[in-house]
Amino acid sequence: MADRMIEPSECYEGRFCSGEGDTAFLRLIDESFAFFNPNAIVPNMTMVYWPEQDALVEAGGWDGWWIQNSYGFAYAATPYLQEPWFTLLQRSLDLLWDHQGDGKTMGHPDYPLVGPDGCLGDCYTSKGMIYKQGDGDLQVHDWFHEATAAGVVMQAEILLANRDRQALTHYLPKMVRACDSIERVRDPQNNLFLVGPACNLLAPSYGGIRQPDGTFGKGYLAGVTITYLAALDRMVELCRLAGDAALLAEYERRRTITRESLPLLLAPNGNYFVKSIETGRSTCNCAFSRKVPGGAMHGVLGQAKYGYLEGTVNADAAGLRVVDDQAAAKIYETIAGFPEIRPFDFLLVNAPGLDDTYWRWGEREGHWDYHRFGDWVNGGVWATVEGRAILMYYRLGKFEDIRRSATRAMKWAKDYRLDAPWSQRGENTDNWWYDEGHVLHRNGIAITVDNYAIPAATIRGLFDYEYRHDRLILRPRVPGGITYYAQKQPARFGGKKLYLSCRNGGPRVASVTVNGRTLPVGHEGDAVLMFDALPDEARVEIVTTGGWPAERPSVEYAGEPALVPKGGLPAPAPLPESLKKPVAVLTAMAKLLAGEDGADYERAFVAAALAACEDCRLRRAIEPGPGYFRPITPRRKAALDEFYEKTALDLVRGFEGRMARYAEKGDARQKRIAEVFAQVLSGRSVR
Repeated sequence: MADRMIEPSECYEGRFCSGEGDTAFLRLIDESFAFFNPNAIVPNMTMVYWPEQDALVEAGGWDGWWIQNSYGFAYAATPYLQEPWFTLLQRSLDLLWDHQGDGKTMGHPDYPLVGPDGCLGDCYTSKGMIYKQGDGDLQVHDWFHEATAAGVVMQAEILLANRDRQALTHYLPKMVRACDSIERVRDPQNNLFLVGPACNLLAPSYGGIRQPDGTFGKGYLAGVTITYLAALDRMVELCRLAGDAALLAEYERRRTITRESLPLLLAPNGNYFVKSIETGRSTCNCAFSRKVPGGAMHGVLGQAKYGYLEGTVNADAAGLRVVDDQAAAKIYETIAGFPEIRPFDFLLVNAPGLDDTYWRWGEREGHWDYHRFGDWVNGGVWATVEGRAILMYYRLGKFEDIRRSATRAMKWAKDYRLDAPWSQRGENTDNWWYDEGHVLHRNGIAITVDNYAIPAATIRGLFDYEYRHDRLILRPRVPGGITYYAQKQPARFGGKKLYLSCRNGGPRVASVTVNGRTLPVGHEGDAVLMFDALPDEARVEIVTTGGWPAERPSVEYAGEPALVPKGGLPAPAPLPESLKKPVAVLTAMAKLLAGEDGADYERAFVAAALAACEDCRLRRAIEPGPGYFRPITPRRKAALDEFYEKTALDLVRGFEGRMARYAEKGDARQKRIAEVFAQVLSGRSVR
């Protein structure tokens, strides 16, 4: 495979996409889509459902919804995530927004914190909100400012993609409060953000600044500026969508001064961002220099102290388009020129090890347990970050970086070992969290939502969606070996469905048609779809030109089991006894909901639950093969069969709980659906 040239005439007909050319990459994309639809081959959305909250969950033994862990997945999946998962993603974010800090209310009882007004926090669990990074010494930690900014980014993407005016009216004030909480730590001297330990997105790897008395003070953290700037870009568009001129002026001002401050955070060579800068003033008397932080930079390669490259902040700056194309290319070149930060295809959060964490300040070696370099937030591999790195690779046309990363992740996925984090710098031969039993799992199975970021980005990056208040900008980045690509699952723009295809000849758009009607090409060589001009169902055909560099596939794709096997899927096994009655009930509900006005979500949920039950049958009949990194032993195969059964039962339980809430507190439509469900359960005929 690694030496085989791609034949442009080869065709692939998948479940979610089709195309010509590089069939291995097309299959990678197709099986990435499977993560977001019920199936029996790879982990999928049914496995991160939380019946107790009727929302999504971190999973893998973790009870709750974390901002830093879900960020890569939620951001990347928004354009094409279908129901019921799109609504469930919003419900998961609602767990955070509904418990937003107000300066008065106590959060999680085991973490007795009252969050300042507007802040979000680390996560919401079944016990409540944790307003600071929950791992480590909370007495040292600052409020979770970068997580708050990331929460705004995720919510803004949903609102811009969905264009729901009622939702915009509901969430925009909350998002304004969140942004205001970040503004309170802005230093007016230089417009950077002065913050303390563990407020960076992949916390608690930021230790703040060690003071002479041994305490840990505040520094200028690049991650807050970059993630907040991504939020401000989207807040400007939301203000335009809302038609609020005064709010728009304020957010344009904030964006301008934040972007103007960005160069202060660059390393001395100007090619990448440092992690943080200590406080201190320059001795120069010129006006500009008085604004420049005069303290030591943390995260500069080659320095004797704090000499490392920070992966997360640089991937985010390029992947979320916080910087221009030239700056993004310099960031990538720095990463590509430093192999130590990608030893096993995945981007480390930093390399080499940190010497500025508050638990081991001044020491790069000698860390213990999960504090060791490569096992957690110090040099570990997190798929939520890797997803954003993949967006950077797509932006710059670095398709072999995507192939290596997403293929390695797919091998782990087909082993059902989606660890968070992957230990040992991504090699993961011995995972401290899962192999050592520190987190609950079922006979070697680990599924965490973090890892959905990689397939999500593998899909989103193909068209590099940029939602604005009145248009959607598409920048096709279809891998060069694929000459034609067609997406069977629609992207969303308001209530409109977009079916995208690309005749791929390079990075510049040559022509765009919508349902056969030719549109003008954007002045930057992109496809611009004005919302008001789009039909409700749009077939968007894009032709690109300019040429891609020739590539050879560099890794063997994760072949078996396959989503679309050449010989077809096997006949399903019998339905487990535990699912026979639920399937009968759900089947009856599906028929009765078919003509119910306004029941799109309920129909989608029932369809997903029924698909999960069918996948339980199919999984039992599938020969999983030997595995890739973790052997699929008979014991693990049996555990996987049980896991699929439990997944289906969780969805059934969640629907039953929703019907109970409808019956007790629902509106007239919901009470009618709940009554139908009660009649089905009782065996009475309905309608």
